Amino acid sequence: MSLLLALVLTAAPTLNPAELKNDKLLGALVEELDRSKKSLPANPDAPLYYLAYRVADVQSFAVSASLGALVDSQESVDPLSGKSRVLDVSVRVGSRKLDNTHQLRGDRDFDFPRGFGPLPIDDEVEPLRIGLWRATDRAYKAAVKQLVKVKTNMQVKVVEADLADDFTADSPSVHLEPKWDGKFDRAEWTARLKKLSALFKAYPDILSSQVTLNGSGGTFYFVDSDGARLREPRFFARIFIAGQVKADDGMDLDLYEDLEATSLDRLPNDEVLTARVKRLIDRLLALKKAPTVEPYSGPAIITNRAAGVFFHEIFGHRIEGHRQKDADEGQTFTKKVGQPVLPEFLTVYDDPTRRAFGDLPLNGFYLFDEEGQPAQKASLIDHGVLKGFLLGRSPVKGFTKSNGHGRAQPGLPTVSRQGNLIVESAKQLPPKELRAMLLDEVKRQGKPYGLVFEEISGGFTNTRAGGAPQAFKVLPLIVTRVYADGRPDELVRGVDMVGTPLASFEKILATGDDADVFNGFCGAESGWVPVSAIAPSLLVGSIEIEKKGKRHDRGPLLPSPLTAGGAK
Repeated sequence: MSLLLALVLTAAPTLNPAELKNDKLLGALVEELDRSKKSLPANPDAPLYYLAYRVADVQSFAVSASLGALVDSQESVDPLSGKSRVLDVSVRVGSRKLDNTHQLRGDRDFDFPRGFGPLPIDDEVEPLRIGLWRATDRAYKAAVKQLVKVKTNMQVKVVEADLADDFTADSPSVHLEPKWDGKFDRAEWTARLKKLSALFKAYPDILSSQVTLNGSGGTFYFVDSDGARLREPRFFARIFIAGQVKADDGMDLDLYEDLEATSLDRLPNDEVLTARVKRLIDRLLALKKAPTVEPYSGPAIITNRAAGVFFHEIFGHRIEGHRQKDADEGQTFTKKVGQPVLPEFLTVYDDPTRRAFGDLPLNGFYLFDEEGQPAQKASLIDHGVLKGFLLGRSPVKGFTKSNGHGRAQPGLPTVSRQGNLIVESAKQLPPKELRAMLLDEVKRQGKPYGLVFEEISGGFTNTRAGGAPQAFKVLPLIVTRVYADGRPDELVRGVDMVGTPLASFEKILATGDDADVFNGFCGAESGWVPVSAIAPSLLVGSIEIEKKGKRHDRGPLLPSPLTAGGAK
């Protein structure tokens, strides 16, 4: 390729000049990108073929109350919270076949991305362009240096199993929505949270408690040398109700309730929030007195929201595209396309274009991913058979296009991630019939009881090859024993769910007709991103649990000031 052709990048579409004038940040991004792609040096060994700017122009806030008193109220300015503008620069040198982002196999690379940094929060064009110029210069130099490492690594390592290109040739999108202009009434929410948190004062056995509102809203920009021009408003709000008790044996027991929405006016009213606080209090006091479990393996029902977390952790992460070509990954499903991997009555897909489930907004909704690609429904499992993967612009063998799942927290490189993971079933039963099947399975296996997992706080999974086993651990909050001899159900504590993915999937026997939503945030290589999972309850032939670790410290030696006689 000649030097001239090496530096010819796709021309950007023509935007309305008034739009660039009215939005100075967008104008600065477009102008500096055009200038950079024309002015960066022509390097025959590392030709520039792609350049992108991603900016998160956000405002974050947090208000927290405990026992009727305000304990935190933030609107600070820093790169990841408060009012900020976070820039990410993506520079690719080489070619789509092989560029500077290629994995260095078998080597640890301690060079961190250099195209990240804050931008001025004022709309002054010159300071904005200077910030872009400096970040672009750093990112370009780092990319050229990295490509040398990549080529050297290729020469001394064995031939790769997946020879897919490093970057897809997807079409650019132009989509400019109005900027986010949300407002937050701090005084109103402070009063509401203080009132809710005061409900805990009547329960001195609850050692700590808090009610918090976190929110983040802003405008997200993306422009690249392929021609993409995007501006999208986003907002997330979360009410977090948390409490902790200590059992007599020293085990700390934490519970929480969380409620998410994509606008403040869609958060629940005080009546609903009060009911959630009271439910949390009842559960904490019951857990304090509940017996601990011993390690056990037997039939179980994983209820809907918990089942969503279960699938997110043990299936969703293993189906992310970048893991299929990473030589250090376990690649559980890489070579199973077209093969059965789940029971035939299950279908799974990820659809970030879905805004809500009924009246409940979905955290995993977005219009465009962090690589400028439109969100798309990705078919993953069709009646038990594996059909595909979650893909960003890093293709894998047999899949050459993005399906809009390149995601990242501001300041981190994008990888393929989940959005709205949805599990559907052709073998649905009402909850009473599912419970009856559970008891039948318990008796068939000769077990004394089965388990019901009602709430799960989250979990983690190891997808890497070598070293630690490729297992998962899911962290239940509410677990109940269901006895085969008809005894009343019994709440238990100290439970962790463990296992390996393929064995666990094979044991799914049926599902409920009660699909529900888990909204949350998922942390992985590209940081924290909002996600949702929708699933029905699952009847599983066997789930293994292990005993949760505990501390040995006693509870407080002095009675709480909230107890009778402790304070006036």
